[in-house]
Order: sequence, then structure tokens, then C-alpha cells
Amino acid sequence: MALNDIASELLLLHGLTGAAYVSKLKEIAARREFHPLVDNPCIFTVGGEGDADYPYLLGAAKKAVEHGYQVYIMPNPHGQRTADFIFVRRNVYKLFDLKTISGKNIVEAQLLSSVGQSNRALLNMTSDYNPSMLVRGIKRYFERNDEALEVLIFKGKKAISVTRDLTLSADFYRIFMRRYVK
Repeated sequence: MALNDIASELLLLHGLTGAAYVSKLKEIAARREFHPLVDNPCIFTVGGEGDADYPYLLGAAKKAVEHGYQVYIMPNPHGQRTADFIFVRRNVYKLFDLKTISGKNIVEAQLLSSVGQSNRALLNMTSDYNPSMLVRGIKRYFERNDEALEVLIFKGKKAISVTRDLTLSADFYRIFMRRYVK
């Protein structure tokens, strides 16, 4: 099967929920086109090393492996909005859209651009970013996107998971700042 078939299957995810969604994620990850990287057998790819985004994808994938995930880098079918990764840990499959934060870009806008690709976003923080702006941007992302389930943040050696439930907590800002700044 061709890479376009994987892209088609990724698009099918938009209409699925619950067990059918998870089953489709597992089916995509099990496809023969995926092969492990020689230097990191926990990262699987279908090619695309020549794509301009590939270095960002690979960098984030390596951080995910450090946090215990097995990572499937999705193909980049130009012209279609699909997520970037399937992360697997303890037999739990999650689909993430990558947002690399390398400057002073507004995180909220970056997060909102992932709407329609996945209900989970990965923020790979490669530069210093104002923590107060970050926490406000994440909160507004959850307020504006009813489908959002999680924002996973990689900052240095840390992995911080922010869920919708946490953002509804009265202590969200304090809890987030303690996790992020510490």
C-alpha cells in the first residue's frame, strides 16, 4: 500500500470515536510501511526524511522516546490536514499534532491551528517562552476547542501533560506554573 493510503486512513479517524478510534490508530501503527530507525528502534517512520518538517518531527520523537513512548511519525500528505505522531505507551495509543515553539510565536494560535488534525497537541518548547502567556494560551485553546483532550509539553527534560479537566480546576494556573517553572 502507498503512503497515500496511510493518509486516507488518518483522515478516517476524524469520523471515529471511542474503541473504533483506538482500533484504527492501532491498525495504522501496525502497517508494514513503518520501519524502525536504525539508530532508534523506538521510532518508526514511513520515509519523508527529505520533508522540511522532518528534523522537527525527529527531534520531538526523540524526546518522546526519552519519556517512554514508542513513536510513529506520520507521513506528511501535502494538501491534507493530518496529525504528526502516534505515541504508544503501556499499550495506550494517542494521536498528536506537533507544534514546535522556537520563538515568541503566540502559542494559542499554534494550538488552534491543530484543530481538525487531532484532539491532542504536542508543544515542543525549543526556546524560552513566557510561562504566563503559555498557561493563558493553553486555557483559551481548551475553551475554544470542545474536542481538545490534552496538550503535552516537552520542555527540556520535562514532559507536562495538561488535560481539559486540569484547566477547569480553580488551581490550574498555580499547578501549571509549579510544574512548568520548577
